[in-house]
Amino acid sequence: MSIDLRNAVAVVTGAGSGIGRAAAHAFARRGARVVVTDLVDERAQTVADEVGERAVPAACDVTSLDDLEAVRKLALDRFGRIDLVMNNVGILAVGPVEDIPLEAWQRVVDVNLLGVVRSNLVFLPHLLEQGSGHIVNTASTAGLLPYGFDRLPYTATKHAVVGLSEALALYLRPRGIGVSCLCPAGVATNIVEQIAFYGKPAPPRGPNFPVMDADSVGELVAEGVTHDHFLILTAPEAAEELREHGADVDAYLSRLTKDAP
Repeated sequence: MSIDLRNAVAVVTGAGSGIGRAAAHAFARRGARVVVTDLVDERAQTVADEVGERAVPAACDVTSLDDLEAVRKLALDRFGRIDLVMNNVGILAVGPVEDIPLEAWQRVVDVNLLGVVRSNLVFLPHLLEQGSGHIVNTASTAGLLPYGFDRLPYTATKHAVVGLSEALALYLRPRGIGVSCLCPAGVATNIVEQIAFYGKPAPPRGPNFPVMDADSVGELVAEGVTHDHFLILTAPEAAEELREHGADVDAYLSRLTKDAP
């Protein structure tokens, strides 16, 4: 199910900065043509200009089916096909769970989870008809492990994206379509712009994973797609945490509780 990125066509949401921008560059360096989308049109244009003639920009709000359908039309009109879709948009609501209002939960779910659902509705029929392609969903190590209670709406949606991605892999791989789930730990990006804060910040609890630069993450994504890897981690240490968590969830939660400040 690995795809050859040479002359492939990639659609990347949230590509105006951070991991999305880095992935767009990494795909293009391997020969892909890239549709660079972002909520902010100017950011999409800037990254497309950086990539060069192999890229085209598009403004896209992942809470809008119409926007995603317009991106699909642009990709097909300009490049004739779509081979890779990277669902990368994410926002956070941070604070004690009792202080985060329902509307904040609804906004995070609408963007982080339903944004992926809308993308599937728009792009999957094309990939299925084509019989080939690849999907990358950006989740988080907070979607693999239980430490993100200080950003619980984000954590809940990223756990959902991990589960959705695993199930999609079972469904799509027999149909010729690969699925990868990117679970970054600390990454130096401007995601702070997408954080809403509520109440007194709760101290985070959990593993202290190293911070990676976005360009290195972009390379990991491109390599993961090329080699059809499902789980793409930016911190290898997360694999050991996953093993400990899977071996005995009660013991793992007890350790984190005992380690609380």
